Amino acid sequence: MNVLESARVFDCAGDALVGIVTRPETAATCVTGVLIVVGGPQYRIGSHRQFVHLARYLAQRGVASMRFDHRGCGDSTGEARTFDAIDEDIRAAIDVFVAEVPELRRVVLWGLCDAASAACLYARLDRRVGGLVLANPWVRTAGGEARTRLRHYYLKRLIDGSFWAKLASGRLRPAQSVKGFVGAIRAACDRRASRDRESPSADLPFRMAAALATNGAPFLVILSGRDYVAREFEAMLRSRPEWARMLVPGGPGTVVHAPDADHTCSNEAAREEVARTSLDWLAGLDGAIGEKPRP
Repeated sequence: MNVLESARVFDCAGDALVGIVTRPETAATCVTGVLIVVGGPQYRIGSHRQFVHLARYLAQRGVASMRFDHRGCGDSTGEARTFDAIDEDIRAAIDVFVAEVPELRRVVLWGLCDAASAACLYARLDRRVGGLVLANPWVRTAGGEARTRLRHYYLKRLIDGSFWAKLASGRLRPAQSVKGFVGAIRAACDRRASRDRESPSADLPFRMAAALATNGAPFLVILSGRDYVAREFEAMLRSRPEWARMLVPGGPGTVVHAPDADHTCSNEAAREEVARTSLDWLAGLDGAIGEKPRP
């Protein structure tokens, strides 16, 4: 299927945002569209051109998408901002997207890392959001990071022969390694104790789950096999009933693993796998949810 791409410059609170709409040449079947939200140091192209590949892959198979730079990112104007401060940007982008592709009846937010977190937080605000794809979502807390380091870094090093070879040869500073190990243990214990004293509303995983529950739309979580952020998400699930309730069979959430992918899908096979997984999930949406009214 032939692909059409068009650039758009649009307003968000007085700043100029830049977006690219990618759509099939025949858009009559574009009931569901994908808005690719960008986070971290990336912009609308994505690391290793991941978002360009995703947008064109979807359009070649009948799904329109839009990728854009929020304020302070890429070619858009304005001050740089964190992932939890781009609600206005996402709304402005959806406004342009549905105007450019009037056949749309729902918009799915697609985000990687902290852009996935931004998509979650926005979902509660806009009934046009009819689904989310969350790739390696950022759910970091200090305690969660420390526990992930203990389990997936320090413990693996202890059973790694090269670690002991370096130690025996004097190429490793044991005092520094021990200090880091002890520090990770303390951080994990301290944060686990302090979390019970904190307000749930200040906790990022709780806020994300609450926003998803408020929106009520289906969502897909894609976890890379070679990524610490994905391991943090898995660890979070083991202690968070608010997430567990949504990921049971028949619930709104689905988790899929991409075992050979790293955080940003730096090889072609990983990019293809994640794009195909996203498309397969999108294909099942029509039977999963009804159309959502536009405000």
